[in-house]
Amino acid sequence: MSKEKSHICDTSTYKLNNTFMKLFFQAFILMGLSHFSYGQVTISGNIADQNNNPLIGVEIYIQKLHVGTTSNLDGNYTLTKLPHGTIQIIFSYYGFETVSKKLDIHENISNLNIELKSSIFNIDEIIVSTPFNRLQSENVMKVEQATIAEMKKLGATSLVNGLESITGVSQISTGTSIGKPVIRGLTGNRVLIYVQGVRLENQQFGDEHGLGLSQAGLESVEVIKGPASLLYGSDALGGVIYFNPEKFAMTDKLSSDFNQQYSSNTNGTNTSFGIKQSKNQWKYLIRGSYNSHQDYKIPHSESVMNSRYNESSFNTGIGFSNQLLTSELRYNYTISNIGISEGVSKQSNSRNLKLPKQEIYNHIVSLHNHIHFDTSKLDINLGYIHNDRNEFEEEHSLIDPALRMKLNTLSYDIKYHLPKINRIELISGIQGLHQSNKNLGEELLIPDATIKDFGLFSTANIDFEKSSLLAGLRFDTRRISSEYHEVQHEDEIHIFDPINKYYTSFTASLGYKFNILSNIISRINLASGFRAPNLAELTSNGVHHGTNRFETGNSNLSNEQNFQTDIALEYKSEHIEFFANGFYNSLNAYIYLNPAGGIEDKAPVYEYTQENAKLYGGEFGFHLHPHPLDWMHIESSFELVIGKQNNGNYLPLIPANNWNNTIRAEFNIKNWLQNGFSTVNIGSWFDQNNNSEFETKTSGYSLLNLGIGGQFRLSQRKFELSMNLNNALNKEYISHLSRLKVYDISNIGRNLVINLSFKL
Repeated sequence: MSKEKSHICDTSTYKLNNTFMKLFFQAFILMGLSHFSYGQVTISGNIADQNNNPLIGVEIYIQKLHVGTTSNLDGNYTLTKLPHGTIQIIFSYYGFETVSKKLDIHENISNLNIELKSSIFNIDEIIVSTPFNRLQSENVMKVEQATIAEMKKLGATSLVNGLESITGVSQISTGTSIGKPVIRGLTGNRVLIYVQGVRLENQQFGDEHGLGLSQAGLESVEVIKGPASLLYGSDALGGVIYFNPEKFAMTDKLSSDFNQQYSSNTNGTNTSFGIKQSKNQWKYLIRGSYNSHQDYKIPHSESVMNSRYNESSFNTGIGFSNQLLTSELRYNYTISNIGISEGVSKQSNSRNLKLPKQEIYNHIVSLHNHIHFDTSKLDINLGYIHNDRNEFEEEHSLIDPALRMKLNTLSYDIKYHLPKINRIELISGIQGLHQSNKNLGEELLIPDATIKDFGLFSTANIDFEKSSLLAGLRFDTRRISSEYHEVQHEDEIHIFDPINKYYTSFTASLGYKFNILSNIISRINLASGFRAPNLAELTSNGVHHGTNRFETGNSNLSNEQNFQTDIALEYKSEHIEFFANGFYNSLNAYIYLNPAGGIEDKAPVYEYTQENAKLYGGEFGFHLHPHPLDWMHIESSFELVIGKQNNGNYLPLIPANNWNNTIRAEFNIKNWLQNGFSTVNIGSWFDQNNNSEFETKTSGYSLLNLGIGGQFRLSQRKFELSMNLNNALNKEYISHLSRLKVYDISNIGRNLVINLSFKL
């Protein structure tokens, strides 16, 4: 790399950082202006069950303000220093129905008393990823939600592994260390990832590029299955996975906790410690974690060589709120060291990575400001991500990476919630990003480049007596500019011609939710989406050793456009839940890698091309709580996805049809065990014969998983303990979405996962 080029890249990065710091400083000036604000409001009351018994520890939370508290021994609660205007208070407690109250507050309320009714089904949660932050039961869009704690109880050893417990979500895996989420057959840049309210940008174009996120510091996840370009712009064509960060402590509380996970198959440990406090108008949290695993073992005790990995993360945040402003500044730093496996060997107990391997450093900074006016609200969200990806290969030393890419991304998201007019709520806003990619290694797969996005949108929600209507319109533009490069490969010179491309698109959505009866909800959503070609698809010209292929870009690629129809039906009574979700997704100009023939740099050549395609299928299931067996839950779900190009060929990496069945028992033992559970789960994956022309078929298989756990009390100390035996019969199988199937390497064998957590 020339000194002149390096200077240009460094200057670009400096300008990007300087821009972020200016915006950061301006946001804190707004925080200072918050002292010139409106009057304070206090809300208090009592919470009891249907027999008028006070409930202790009920969570009272206002998502709009990011403030909350819990009920005391007498069931009483108090929230102070609230701004004037419209708020939504959520009352949630395990084993009871969630209650939502919308209030227009301008003076103190001292008797907001709540009666909670017992419920056997999941708590109804506020959905943050959709524009109006409603309970899922009130939301027009169908959004799946799960907490990180729930995923751990199922024995999830990684974040993406836990996502598979959500219907309609799968993962493309490279052993146990790398996973990429798949929503209804779409993955990569077609699925947008959000964390801390910021879109995650970490070179996700690569098949072997994982999320680079730890479970630590995350509270829950929400999944939008279908085009969400109206809300998030390009790259949300296939859906959105929205990770909610850990909440701050409740008002005037100090807490700390310790979490430990052990995995027998990899002799893996995952340790996390956190502390957080809320006092007066300020709150903070700090959390650190360390995750380390040896090579995973397939049945018959053989190890998959160099599938080991280590991961460290640090999370911190500070929050401030008063009558005018709610502000949160969060920072996440993750270091991932990942081995890339190339075969099976005898058992190894080493944790030291061999070549090839990845070293990834990821910084995420987010600043969220909610400015409250009397009848409206302004959200100003800023994000900055620095991703440093290093890939080491056999012919290079451990010091100098063969491939090193630095990606800097500054993003902004500004939304204005207009005053409500009768039944109509309206949000208008702008979103965008400025991104620079810089190469520092000897090899180049994609050139140095700059990407600029800008989007303008408006969305409205109209409530009727038994139904709701959600509609919106958006315009986006993206500019991609790259530099000229020449790279020597053996006896050839690979040339990266510069590009300067503009992509624009209009997207729209229309959704309707209707309560057919008091316990039957139907949802119909129509949405268009788009995705501009990414830098790799436009400019690739080299071997990506993690995928073992020579990739050739195509600068003539156009936008991917899609139109999806979703129909959802839900039935809920005292003892049974039933759901049926169907979808049809029409994709124009679908971009994919196609074998081009020939060999370059000892790897087969693949080139990017386009073809119209379609995906269709759905998820169906029920949750039965038979009377009078109050301790028993029976759950069953079936997932179906079919993906085809219009030329008749099947799309690659479409998950096999899956049938999942669980029997769960819940129990309490007086004085020492609460919320106890035991589970028997059988997951069945069918033969996948609908494979693309350069994929192999895979056979079906069934896995038995067992679990037990609960909240224990010893003296005055409470702790949660769960144990899961995954793949209990040590079944040998290969997932259709495993990237190691081309080497005929099986997925992980029997694995005992133990989770322990307690408050200090």
